[in-house]
Amino acid sequence: MAGHSTYHFKNPVVRWFDSRLPIVSLVQGQLTDFPTPKNLNYFWTFGGIAAICLVIQLISGIVLAMHYTPHVDMAFESVEHIMRDVNYGWFIRYLHANGASFFFIAVYIHIFRGLYYGSYKAPREVLWMLGVLILLAMMATAFMGYVLPWGQMSFWGATVITNLFSAIPIVGGAIVEWLWGGFAVGNPTLNRFFSLHYLLPFVIFGLVILHVWALHIPGNNNPTGVDVKSARDTVPFHPYYTVKDLFAIIVFMIFFMGFVFYAPNMLGHPDNYIPANPLVTPAHIVPEWYFLPFYAILRAVPDKLGGVLAMFAAIAVLFILPWLDTSRVRSATFRPLYRQFFWILLIVCIGLGYLGGKPAEGIYVVLSRILTIYYFVHFLVILPLLGFIETPKPLPASISESVLKGGSGKPAGAAAQAEKR
Repeated sequence: MAGHSTYHFKNPVVRWFDSRLPIVSLVQGQLTDFPTPKNLNYFWTFGGIAAICLVIQLISGIVLAMHYTPHVDMAFESVEHIMRDVNYGWFIRYLHANGASFFFIAVYIHIFRGLYYGSYKAPREVLWMLGVLILLAMMATAFMGYVLPWGQMSFWGATVITNLFSAIPIVGGAIVEWLWGGFAVGNPTLNRFFSLHYLLPFVIFGLVILHVWALHIPGNNNPTGVDVKSARDTVPFHPYYTVKDLFAIIVFMIFFMGFVFYAPNMLGHPDNYIPANPLVTPAHIVPEWYFLPFYAILRAVPDKLGGVLAMFAAIAVLFILPWLDTSRVRSATFRPLYRQFFWILLIVCIGLGYLGGKPAEGIYVVLSRILTIYYFVHFLVILPLLGFIETPKPLPASISESVLKGGSGKPAGAAAQAEKR
């Protein structure tokens, strides 16, 4: 699919350099000339948007680290120093804090696009699994970053979440003590989280490189789920998709900057503007919004160990998703039953996010349990059965046919006649 660039560089200096270190031809072959299905919609731009968010997080995080002090007596004040005294420190801090939320927005849309169009199916299983690893690394990085301001929600969030590991039999206590660096959340904990929070984004960057590499072996999936059959099905990535991605990134950045400049604290928690106090417990301890669905699953199980296992299983099930879906058709466009269950799953995930932000009592717990059960039933029962009971719609003969016929999947002869006209 990817092929090798045969472009002949006219500039003798570039040609000389590339013959010894073929970086230019690599970019030419894997970016500029890369054959991409001609029918990709704007949901495919969120991969590039997520990459831009990662770069923003890396750059802003490095600058913030120059002014931050990872000590329990000075961490909160150092954040206030960044906000008040560092030139444009408020902008960098708000860019980084809101950037985490928008990074997750882009990645979640990217994931649900993959679920809808079957981008996890063969031959893209490794590509999908690398994406799940990126999600896990993002969650770990975001959690540790949330602790660094050392406000009330930072301290108590770290206390509650790290205590969950104590539910693991035999080794749980040792894991918690290692995470804390002692017998309670304190200065060693903050130092460890700061170190790991600084390191993990570079691990994510490495995983993203592998993710893109794994993408370029089979090539992009597309809304029809039909494999590329000829050069007529593709266009070069540049300029067709670079322009499309650029437009999507600009629109995304307008919303992003709207939050940074006009509502920078909307996605945060007001208690985190109160210095951490081990003697005062907040009325309602909640994580950041992008953890809330998993937090709801954790609290839905009455047993502590069971809740922890269910929370991690909610992500682990995504690793084996390529083998749980037994249908030979990728795209939900041609799977009428699966399409209905996909929308139900999306509503369930949004519902879990809502319930994760509510107190763990009464009807909220009951609803959390119902939605948690459905979440696992969707992947472990519904998906395997659909492959046997669902009758997909006819697939188009090629991507070109779907473009000419608007993805209707009509017979190839009708598309050919339309092309002649």
